[in-house]
Amino acid sequence: MDRHRRPSAVLAVLAVPLAAVLLLAALVIPVSAAPPGPSRIDLPNGWAPEGITTGPGTTVFVGSLVDGAVWKADVRTGRGSILVAGVAGNVAVGTFFERDADRLWVVGGPTGQVRAYDASSGALLQTYTFSPAGFLNDLVVTDDAVYVTDSNIQQLDVIPLGPDGALPAPGAVTTLPLSGDIHFVAGQFNANGIVAARGWLIVVQSVTGQLFRVDRATGVATEIALGAGVDASFGDGLELHGGTLYVVQNQLNRVEVFKLGPGLASASLRTVLTSSGLDIPTTAAFVRGGLYAVNARFATPVTPDTEYWITRLPRR
Repeated sequence: MDRHRRPSAVLAVLAVPLAAVLLLAALVIPVSAAPPGPSRIDLPNGWAPEGITTGPGTTVFVGSLVDGAVWKADVRTGRGSILVAGVAGNVAVGTFFERDADRLWVVGGPTGQVRAYDASSGALLQTYTFSPAGFLNDLVVTDDAVYVTDSNIQQLDVIPLGPDGALPAPGAVTTLPLSGDIHFVAGQFNANGIVAARGWLIVVQSVTGQLFRVDRATGVATEIALGAGVDASFGDGLELHGGTLYVVQNQLNRVEVFKLGPGLASASLRTVLTSSGLDIPTTAAFVRGGLYAVNARFATPVTPDTEYWITRLPRR
């Protein structure tokens, strides 16, 4: 957002010693300044992406719906390579980089699987399978568990983590029914993106356009008030940066930017980001001051030659 100084504030700055002013100028970077690097990052043709997550430094990881492969790229250069090779029958929907453990988590959509990889080598560490499962869509990792949204079944799938984040045995998975204000619509994609904030989970309901604060222990969901005339319809991926929540609205080709209120009881819409480079974005990753959205292009048939890319959204 633009910042405006009143005359009194300007006079106060002029009274500061020159050395202090120069130091301040060196430290303050306008929020509208674009990060270095390309505004479009091409993915391999035929990739069919859905999930993107921030990796170490200026890297991102992008999964493929075609065969579950994962691509790793540096947003400064736009160059990347395949970290996890595709396997027939695998699917990669939501992705999440667990920084402390250097693990990459991938959700498998209709397969009911959640896979954990070594984020440096791409080696498969463990596979967890949920049954029954509808469509496992997105996930978030907290200090003690992995929480996964199922867009067809009104529950969160949970992988409890051991001491120091140790991976549990494949059979140690459980489920957490969602209750309270949230309601699923039969035959539709319901719960979608998920993030962890202030000890709670935030989940978007794509069909109704609602955001919910979810108790991690009980699964009780409380609607987050968005204000009159505001909703998160077609909400897909969620990205949290400090107290700012980004909601990717896939079919609308835009990203809503909300400021979260006290206790996550409310969220105020600050702006909407869009770009001519968007083509049904599904998820976004915040990297060093830039927001990068991956384009699923669901209206375009997937062929080996179909182009896919990541779009860096303008800040404002």
